[in-house]
Amino acid sequence: MNVVAIVPALDEAEHIGGVVRGLLPCVDRIIVIDDGSRDGTGEIARAAGRVEIVRHERPRGVGAAIAAGMARAWNADAAVVLAGDGQMDPLDLPALLGPIARGEADLVKGNRLAWPGGALRFPLPRLVGVVGLAAATRVATGLAIDDAQCGYVAVGPRALRGLPWSDLWPSFGYPNDLLSRAARLGLRVAEVPVRPIYGTERSKLRARHLPGIAFVIGRAFAARLLARAK
Repeated sequence: MNVVAIVPALDEAEHIGGVVRGLLPCVDRIIVIDDGSRDGTGEIARAAGRVEIVRHERPRGVGAAIAAGMARAWNADAAVVLAGDGQMDPLDLPALLGPIARGEADLVKGNRLAWPGGALRFPLPRLVGVVGLAAATRVATGLAIDDAQCGYVAVGPRALRGLPWSDLWPSFGYPNDLLSRAARLGLRVAEVPVRPIYGTERSKLRARHLPGIAFVIGRAFAARLLARAK
């Protein structure tokens, strides 16, 4: 398959070079979305190897960055999203792309909890949040998802060209919105274990983002109820 990697990055100068170098042997094309960084993230990514840089002059949000990358990858056989902070292992790419290559799924999500000992690598408050948001997303979408917030995602041609990427929730609720839209379109969604990596990086998710995530999940549930009523 012709595979494009989309890497949203905001102030990831410390990690982006390693992410790009790790991806170079694994994919055909790398698109780094520099979402308004002020630390030279884009320049470091460009120096790391064969990469296309899309620069946002001001931060638009991780969901908006992914949508910008998908707009440039629409003719690929598959696109995979990896964060610019190094928390996603390129060695997991074959597992994510396998169900797409075999024609079994249109969208494949990483599941950090399914990795052996994966749950033990989470700080307890974060683990509680991941489990709780996954449960709410299952109810809202009807999809059997155990790690809704994992941003390590691969999409095949049907999802790549069928999902309304420009309408994707621009901030941290984008994984839940993506699942909701995939469910409404009848796309086949699968999960595979991926290795959770935690080092010097710090999550940019803050308490102020939680109302937005709750809104996205609530909107998904309302859309599901409306679809049932028709």
